[in-house]
Amino acid sequence: MEPDKNQYKSLKPRIFITWRNVITMLLCTFWCQAKVAAQHVPDFQWEYASPENHGMSAKKLDSTLNILAERNTKKLLIVKNDKIVYEWFSPGFEDSKKRHYTASLAKALVSGMSLLAAIDDDYIYLDEPACNFVPVWKTDKVKSKITIRQLADHTSGILDAQATEKESRYLKDNGLHHHFDLPGWRGSFWKQDNNPFVMARDSAPVVHEPGTAYRYSNPGIAMLNYVVTASLTNSKWKNIREYLEKRVFEPIGIDKKEYSIGYGRVFGESDLQLVSGWGGGSFTARAVARIGRLMLHKGNWQGRQIIDSSLVEKVIRYSGTALPHPAPKDSILRGYYRTDTNSQPVTTPGWYSNQDGVWANVPRDAFSGAGAGGQHLMVIPSLNMLIVRMGGDLNKASETDGFWLAAEKYIFNPIMDAILEAPYPKSDLTVEFAPKETIVRMAEGGDNWPSTWADDGHMYTAYGDGNGFLPKTDIKLSLGLARVEGNPPLLKGYNTRSRSGESVGQGRAGTKASGILMVDGVLYMLVRNTQNSKLMWSADYGNTWQEANWKFDESFGCPTFLNYGKNYQGAIDDYVYIYSHDEDSAYNHADHQVLARVKKNHIKDWSSYEYFTGYDNAKNPTWSEDIRKRKPIFTNPGKSYRSGITYNEGLKKFLWCQPVRLSSPDGGYTDVRFKGGLGIFESDNPWGAWKTVFYTRQWDVGPGETVSIPSKWISEDGRTCYLLFSGDDSFSVRKFTIDQ
Repeated sequence: MEPDKNQYKSLKPRIFITWRNVITMLLCTFWCQAKVAAQHVPDFQWEYASPENHGMSAKKLDSTLNILAERNTKKLLIVKNDKIVYEWFSPGFEDSKKRHYTASLAKALVSGMSLLAAIDDDYIYLDEPACNFVPVWKTDKVKSKITIRQLADHTSGILDAQATEKESRYLKDNGLHHHFDLPGWRGSFWKQDNNPFVMARDSAPVVHEPGTAYRYSNPGIAMLNYVVTASLTNSKWKNIREYLEKRVFEPIGIDKKEYSIGYGRVFGESDLQLVSGWGGGSFTARAVARIGRLMLHKGNWQGRQIIDSSLVEKVIRYSGTALPHPAPKDSILRGYYRTDTNSQPVTTPGWYSNQDGVWANVPRDAFSGAGAGGQHLMVIPSLNMLIVRMGGDLNKASETDGFWLAAEKYIFNPIMDAILEAPYPKSDLTVEFAPKETIVRMAEGGDNWPSTWADDGHMYTAYGDGNGFLPKTDIKLSLGLARVEGNPPLLKGYNTRSRSGESVGQGRAGTKASGILMVDGVLYMLVRNTQNSKLMWSADYGNTWQEANWKFDESFGCPTFLNYGKNYQGAIDDYVYIYSHDEDSAYNHADHQVLARVKKNHIKDWSSYEYFTGYDNAKNPTWSEDIRKRKPIFTNPGKSYRSGITYNEGLKKFLWCQPVRLSSPDGGYTDVRFKGGLGIFESDNPWGAWKTVFYTRQWDVGPGETVSIPSKWISEDGRTCYLLFSGDDSFSVRKFTIDQ
């Protein structure tokens, strides 16, 4: 909120004119004009590069294109690291020949960008009342509460100009148009036989308290265009078409031939020239990509700041506004709701955001504009990547996937799956795995297997959703405990029964161990699926357990301990380190991993924990007791998940193992027990910096949900190791060697 600024904005439309007002307006106008002139830079020219040179698979992209071409795609453009790595046009739809309609993608390209520029020029403020620019709303008890943000993110409560359930069925059954044949103000809004802005202002009702719910609204965006236009009253700009041309499009090199906006019309109302921004646009794919590039670079274009970077971050960041809600039962308008067949994202001013991971395989920092027929601009800052797709409906007539799930299946997921590059530079270390036929598999039917080397020389572990080692337990446990004796390949497992430690329940319904560690003769266990995770400990080798009276309640949804040698021997300091992907749930992906630490003699004390917050100027790690100040310790956008980390004493390296899940066409993941990738990363310190020892998106066997390198099975020189993983739902062990 910006209460101080809003005190002055509440005077709009201006009633009291003073010489100070006039001078201020003249200075502002001069500044804004000078700003635009100064920012007109030589045109940026796209360069081409092969997908492989930017960590992507041309073969996979070709396969994606084959499917998209069959599904009405006319234009496809993929940009990575400011290079066009993939571009395709259907015959006759080349950018040089034809623009393509944008439908509601205009809500980002036109409405969102004009709003952003107006905020940057101090014409308007995001959280001020819209009635500052709509005088007739000032006396309306409900509409006077609507803010500009709420118009922009579809939470104003203004009813959309759409058919009801009953009307939709009638229109469909009688071959009538779903927009133009609607009765009353709604049909008039779409036909534009009367001023649609007046329809939105005066006729569209508000059906819920502003800000309390998400409700997609084209008239709401019309009113956003209205207030942005009204905010330009004392500037040189008469409408948002002129404003965008000179303020944004021309400075970033978009020629007037590359776009049209607002259905080619201007609607007059009082002294306003109103141009539609809820639809009615047509753009070339490259023009769309230029707008995406400006947003990707946080308003900077070739070294010139067209829009203030902090404002770009403000409009693409989710601010806690109302989320899309589930669809009514048997709804045929399911595209407006979040359902199993429609992964409706949250909205920000002008954009859609993946902040809550609704697009499971896409990085959380991704944001998008979108329109009917599958018009898409996706911007992914963490991957330095843009995706533009334009064409017709992705779904075939017989298919029932919603708008967003179709985009996931045929655009987002396949393109994300084509990214093969490792997240960190290559290490000098290399690994070679023994043939997969040599893998030792035990305790079939169980997974997880975090492990630690105890003071008695044995390895202690825990399993999930299984019956343990032979002879198996009489019931299936969600959290079972075991002791493993010997060294590979000669291993023997023994189940440890513990009424206070084990639990039952399948999948998410049962608690499970995600980390286990022995320090000074005490076993510590991190347990997930407890609304984040909790700590337990045992002083008698796992027979009886006690539970802490606190738990992680933010992030740390699947934490694991850093393991050193036998009974924590070889530790480089007095701390215990805990790693987790930055998620509340063990079942969600994340973009980052985070790190906590605690003195080893204070593991049970919640107040002693502190969290990694970055580096100081000398590149030393910094820490805070406030978990909300945590910063990433490791980043792999959209692919950070469960893990296991061990110190290799012989090599003086920390080795971090992470399974890499593969996306599946339905928007989820393949079963990583049988198919998935594997990453092994190394560092000289528990907090990085990291290098890639081994990385593949598809290992020759399934890595399972968890992977680690037990310290007990590392040779003295550190060169021979064994990987413990839960592939094939088993206690799976595979030898590998490390070379340099």
